[in-house]
Amino acid sequence: MPPRFARVEIDLGAIAHNVRLLKALTKQGTLFVAVVKADGYGHGAVQVAKAALEAGADRLAVATLAEALELREAGVTAPLHLLQEPPPTSARFVVEHDIIPMVVSREFGVLLSRVAVEVGVSARFHLKIDTGMNRIGVRAEDAADFASRLRDLPGLEHEGTCTHFATAEQPGDWDFERQVERFEVALAAMKTEGVSPGIVHAANSAATILHPEAHYDMVRCGIAVYGLHPGRATYEKADLRPAMSVKAQVSFAKRVQMGDGVSYGLTWRAAAPTEIATLPLGYADGVHRALSNKMSVLLGGQRCQQVGRVTMDQIMVEVPRGMSVAVGDEAVLVGAQGGERISMDELAEAAGTINYELACAFGMRLDRTFT
Repeated sequence: MPPRFARVEIDLGAIAHNVRLLKALTKQGTLFVAVVKADGYGHGAVQVAKAALEAGADRLAVATLAEALELREAGVTAPLHLLQEPPPTSARFVVEHDIIPMVVSREFGVLLSRVAVEVGVSARFHLKIDTGMNRIGVRAEDAADFASRLRDLPGLEHEGTCTHFATAEQPGDWDFERQVERFEVALAAMKTEGVSPGIVHAANSAATILHPEAHYDMVRCGIAVYGLHPGRATYEKADLRPAMSVKAQVSFAKRVQMGDGVSYGLTWRAAAPTEIATLPLGYADGVHRALSNKMSVLLGGQRCQQVGRVTMDQIMVEVPRGMSVAVGDEAVLVGAQGGERISMDELAEAAGTINYELACAFGMRLDRTFT
């Protein structure tokens, strides 16, 4: 298909830089997992995975079986983690494609064991402990007993044990400290029961940057791999490079008169005769409708105000007095142009959301190019 007049550009060099920088924050020998779920947070899972591995990542992680199989079909052979327990019907695919799932129920553990024995392999898994996130996982106080029961199942290799932090991006947070304490008590109880926890891991991007005491044997970095910060506290701690830019070309330009409205509901009206440029992307492409009349776009190296409601496929921009635009001129929604820059964080704040959500949304429908 011919390209659209709107696209995201992914800088794989920035991905590599971020992996090397984050890995350097850990002590030698600490394993590094690059999280490439949600199509690499909208950046392209296969391309990001290969760039991250080349830059020194040891393993990869995804959220769904389909995401894992996409990587395997693309020739990725690195250890591949599934960050949740998949449906029972997925057990055979997990075993046959050497995917490492989380196990949080005895039922799935039994099924995984049965399939592993049938296939004639040893199936690796990681035990997920819930230390306070209250999303998935075995209760911390039950982890030792649960792990000892799984130990008796044939065909299984308890390769690792993990948890996930809810507030790691908040320095000095009591809940974070309580989660660490619960995790370590659970690990000690497992060892008392004679169960080795294997590879211990807990740190997400925020904990990798802010909490070296929580690195353990392996860290799992997601948002920071893409050059986006998990919270304000990490800005001064890590020189991350954003990998995604969002660009479009002017598809139409026209002059409107004083008092003329723009877009659905005519929520914006021209205070004087002005030129309006149309860009061919909208909320179906990740430009949240909540950004209507609240965001800027770079045109000719200048910040220009987006005006009127964001529609499904198009947005409109007010062209400053004295500036001329033509169809085909490049506009930047995220990234740099001239001496100006618009960050994903700026857009996220205006939309009342987080950079994670915007990055994923921009990657859903827009054409993607890699540099």
